[in-house]
Amino acid sequence: MRTLDDLDRKILSVLQGEGRLSIQDLSDRVGLSATPCLRRMRRLEAEGVIVRYTAMVDQAKVGLPVSVFVSIKLERQNVEKLDAFKAAMARWPEVVECYLMTGPRDYWLRVVVPDLVAYERFLKEKLTRLDGIASIESSFALEQVKYESRLPI
Repeated sequence: MRTLDDLDRKILSVLQGEGRLSIQDLSDRVGLSATPCLRRMRRLEAEGVIVRYTAMVDQAKVGLPVSVFVSIKLERQNVEKLDAFKAAMARWPEVVECYLMTGPRDYWLRVVVPDLVAYERFLKEKLTRLDGIASIESSFALEQVKYESRLPI
């Protein structure tokens, strides 16, 4: 992949904050005419730099006010167990983030649910039924101090 230049970075910075801009508005904001701006944007998409366009939704306003951070320790880390865990996380809509970690825990998850009863149900009906989990630790977020999807490009 080629190196991003200043115009690419400007385009990415603007799109991260306002992904629904028209090409004309985007080109005006970055100081480029519409056709080359569109060409650069399409190239960034084709190269996988721009992964997707999405809307930011307030989780509390859609009935999912509870964020639970869950750390998982597996009994052992072999390819089959890691793949099975990843497949389960991909199927479960409550899991909005999942990371394979270094250190004493194997995975870190962010789970969003409407309430404690829903988290208990998720824990009992899904997470604890996965083979190969040695331990699960849950921490409930009391307040979101900062959430930023924009990368500091």
